[in-house]
Amino acid sequence: MVFRDLPLVERVRTLHDAGFAVEIWDWTTKDLDELAGTGARFTSMTGYVDGELVDPEGADRLLAGAERSIEASRVLGHPNLNLHGTGLDDRGLPVRPQQVVSPADWLAADRTLRRIAALGEEHDVVFTLENLNVAVDHPGTPFATAADTRTLVAAVGSPHLRMNLDLYHAQIGEGNLVELVRDSAAWIGEVQVADVPGRCEPGTGEIHHPAIARALHDVGYTGTVGMEAWASGDSREAVERFREAFTL
Repeated sequence: MVFRDLPLVERVRTLHDAGFAVEIWDWTTKDLDELAGTGARFTSMTGYVDGELVDPEGADRLLAGAERSIEASRVLGHPNLNLHGTGLDDRGLPVRPQQVVSPADWLAADRTLRRIAALGEEHDVVFTLENLNVAVDHPGTPFATAADTRTLVAAVGSPHLRMNLDLYHAQIGEGNLVELVRDSAAWIGEVQVADVPGRCEPGTGEIHHPAIARALHDVGYTGTVGMEAWASGDSREAVERFREAFTL
């Protein structure tokens, strides 16, 4: 999402040279061997190829795609494998929009995620379930809020299924971010940030990211914080603003 004037592999090298780890989305469209050759550390990639949480046939396809993602992830080291309440198309819209989630849907999602966690345990990888917002970016996504993802992750109770707590999405959908961090601390596998509105780097909107950094420190979080944000101007300045916001 930064240094977009460069080819992807050069973006990765530029971030690596600046001292950052790297995350990617859809691995199926990328030359993983070329990316691995940069020497960068990769912390997250999608664990999704096809399928969904609720429908039984869709759940089987989700598991098959997760297995393919595990195999692909080995090329890049040991990144987390990210999932959502449903797959997203190339416009960021859910592949199966769902405005109402029934009790039966919750139980079905729980069963699917238990299978995902068991797969993670078998292969020693971590899947992360990311919250999204439905008001601006991803309308119709089921199990979208951080409260939803926390409920599912906590119910499964496995170290191989964690939350990807996206605070940009949470600010739009829920707010109260410091308390959200505190309440979710036991289940967080990754944190992602961008400012609101605009989804740009820290310091361009309404979120006070140093308070988020302090809250994460206070709950003992030592994992990845990813800037899933567009650069408002110069990309190098954007990533330095991110570094400054999360350096205590």
